[in-house]
Amino acid sequence: MTARILQWSLDQLSLNRKVGIASVVSTSGSVPGKVGARLALTEIGIEGTVGGAGLEMKVISRLKELLQEATKPCGEIVTYGLNKGAKGYEVQPLDSLCGGRVTVALEVLIPMPHILLMGGGHCAKAIAEACKPLDWNYSVQDSRAEYAVLEGASETHHSCPKDFLMAENKESLSRFSDILLLGHDWKEDEERLLGLLFAGYDGRLGVIGSKAKWNAFTKVALEAGIDQDRLDQVNCPIGLDIGAESPEEIAIAVLAEILASHKGVNP
Repeated sequence: MTARILQWSLDQLSLNRKVGIASVVSTSGSVPGKVGARLALTEIGIEGTVGGAGLEMKVISRLKELLQEATKPCGEIVTYGLNKGAKGYEVQPLDSLCGGRVTVALEVLIPMPHILLMGGGHCAKAIAEACKPLDWNYSVQDSRAEYAVLEGASETHHSCPKDFLMAENKESLSRFSDILLLGHDWKEDEERLLGLLFAGYDGRLGVIGSKAKWNAFTKVALEAGIDQDRLDQVNCPIGLDIGAESPEEIAIAVLAEILASHKGVNP
């Protein structure tokens, strides 16, 4: 069961979902779950078991609380006494007749960023290189075959923006924590922007370029029916303001901004 739970958890992390894992680490007396029993959950599903009944309900409830609150990896150790009168330091009593005790390790795993680079030019290459020591995932999409390939990319998409977006939807796009529009052609970036917003992508979305470019995009998006509130959530220009000029400097500025958001801090 352990291998199945861990693989399920890895699969969920690859879809950019936080994962909570509960593991029974010690028991005493009569208990429903044995040492090594595990369950994992996300906001949309549960896999495995720590023994069922009231114990499992209590574990799932607490794990969901941790999952909802977590902005970084966290965890705790909880001991459950399987009877109403269970006492002792940090023991959680349960309405059960088993009479034993179960200690469960609860932990929350946070997915690492997975950045979709829409446009595989110089800045995309620099961002991809900067991702490697951070162990972040990155993918690339470009309408030009020679730019639709980046060494180490999780996914490569040689397609025009329209074809790429036709094959995606809100759920499938959620595997990307960040989507950066880095195209060589402003018209392609405009098409990408509208397509992503109409698809309902709700991750971090950024556009490289000037304020003038963004003002032009905003005008077109508003005329197309996109709400101003949604446009206000798009980041343009991307990257912290550190005076970056070269692709490598821009990559540092962009990843620093993403890292700050990922860590839940305001640089």
